[in-house]
Parts: sequence; structure tokens; C-alpha cells
Amino acid sequence: MAMNKPSLLVFLANNIKLCRGVRTKPSETHRTEQKPNQNEKVVKIAIIGTPNAGKSTFINNLLNHRICAASTKVHTTRTSARAIGVRNNSQVILFDTPGLVTEQEMKKHNLSNEFLTSCRRSIQNSDLVGVIHDVSNSWTRSELHSTVLDTLQTYANVPSFLVLNKIDCLKSKRMMLDITRTLTQNTLLPRGIKNPKLYMREQKLITYEDKEKKIGWPGFSDVFMVSSLTGDGMDDVMKFLLRHTKNRQWEYGSGEYTDQPPETLIVEGVRARLLSFLPQEIPYLLKCELEFYSTHKGHIFTSVVVTCPTERIERLVCGKENGKLKQITELVTSDLVETFQKPVSLTISMRSNKKSD
Repeated sequence: MAMNKPSLLVFLANNIKLCRGVRTKPSETHRTEQKPNQNEKVVKIAIIGTPNAGKSTFINNLLNHRICAASTKVHTTRTSARAIGVRNNSQVILFDTPGLVTEQEMKKHNLSNEFLTSCRRSIQNSDLVGVIHDVSNSWTRSELHSTVLDTLQTYANVPSFLVLNKIDCLKSKRMMLDITRTLTQNTLLPRGIKNPKLYMREQKLITYEDKEKKIGWPGFSDVFMVSSLTGDGMDDVMKFLLRHTKNRQWEYGSGEYTDQPPETLIVEGVRARLLSFLPQEIPYLLKCELEFYSTHKGHIFTSVVVTCPTERIERLVCGKENGKLKQITELVTSDLVETFQKPVSLTISMRSNKKSD
């Protein structure tokens, strides 16, 4: 079952040549010529956390640029990628890393070792480690995951800070303060406390009943309460990062915003929207591949092929009269326009490996 075939052929005939079986090389780069500047500063930050904590959305909102693919499901980010922002003479490089998982979870979800190694490489190349913690989850918000604690312990020599994300889901400010106290083991005073003396006096009365189980990290240098969705608290985080910049030459040109080629951004953008749009495990069964990519007079023309395991799943993805597929295409196109900041013409075509029984 092939979708949008006539329109795709017309589009190809009028604009660019079809590349069969060969991935196109990036014809457009974000890199520009660098000129040595003694006033240049750089800070590199590894953003880590559990799956679906909001790491990619946090980075996008912090830089005010949609760079990292994000969805409502876990394991959207599969390999580490860099997002780059510039503030005056300072370059801020953020590593978007896959969610930290246990070995049991890796086996359960059939994840590659890249989920572990990419995070480690990112930290080893960073000046700071930012831990994104989801406070909207009532089951996990009062303790750091064991994988996060193990990572912080392994790289205790790298300064770290805590970001309490999704605070828009919490109505009680008292709860946020209690979470901060627990996750930092009473070592930090949360920002925005109106009566710090009273708050600190209350903390002296608090003791941990279970001292054997580690649920927090005392080594955080700062803690922030933010909402990656609304942008609340992001300015404080950026000011903190800029205070930690170091005098050194920029690693990327002023026009660069990622180390990923445009083709990868397009494929990951399609995959992320499929994850958000489709129910349960269905999107994890799909394979997205770039069919072609080209630019003409500042306009991007591209096509992505989505392969489904069966025709039944293909029909489910397309929806009645291709209605669902059209919605997904429109959403991805809008995302890509935000990313590239130029017009984008996108076609998503479907195919299946085998017929349904």
C-alpha cells in the first residue's frame, strides 16, 4: 500500500532527483569561517536524566530554538547530540543525551549500548553536568534514579547542578521545597525563598529515616525550578551557565546551532512526531529513512519514507483517507521550519514489509 504516490512523483519531477538506496551527503552546512578572538568564551554542559524527564524540551526552550527532537514518549533521543547557542561573546554547547537506563531496561526495550556510552562521552567532554528531574511524576519525584546517582558518583569531579522540571504541574510550593531538600540532602537553599532564615531553621529539624538508601546528591552546586513547557525559570539557568564560561576559542561558527547534519534532523523530527501521535508501542515498530534532501533558493525540499512491519499498521498510521498522515506531515513541517528557520516542503510516504494476515 503506497501513500501519496502521484503527488510525490510530480514533486520529484519538478524539483529534484530521487536518490535510491544512497543517503545524500549534507549539501548544506551550518559551519562558517572562524576568526580567532581572544574575548571568546565557551561552556559545555552535559544534560542528563531519566527517559522522558524533558531534557530535549529543556534545551530547546533554554536556547529559544527548536533543535532537539522531542516527544511525549520515552527514548526519543537515542544518541548524544550537541545544541549550540550564542550569547554575546559566549558560546553555550549543550549535550542532549539519551535517558539513563539500567541494564535490565536496556534488555527489555532492546536498546543499544549507545544509550550508556554516549552519556559518558558527553560528560567527559563537558565543564558542567545538568541533571533534569521530572517533578510531575508522583512516584519518582522525591528521589533521584539509581542510574543518575551512579553517574554523578562516577563523575563527581565534574561540577553538577539540579533542574527541577515541569513545576507547572505542581500546585504546592511547599512540595517543591521539600523535594529540593530531599534531592540535595539539605545542602542547598532553593531559589526564590522569601524567608530563608525560617526555611533553614525548619531544615535543622529534618532527619532521614533510611540512611542506607541514597535518594539525593549532596554535590550539586545549584538548583533551579523550571518549566520547559512555559519557559519559567530558564533565564536563571542561562545566567548561571554564562557565569561558568571559560576563555577559549569557539568550537563552532556563529551561524551553527547543532553538530547534526540536516538530514538527521529531518528524520529524527519525523520519528519524534510519530512517537507523540501514535498510541502505545506502534511508533517503535516503524523505521524512518531519508528518501531525498535538497535546497533551492533558501527552500528545503525533502522526503522521508516510513516503513511499517505490516499493512495493518500502515493503514493505522495513515488513518482514514490519509487524514492522520497529513496531520503528522503538517506538524513535522512546522517543526522543521522552526529548526531551519526557512521554508520547508516535506513529503512523508508509507510502505509495509508484508501483507497483513
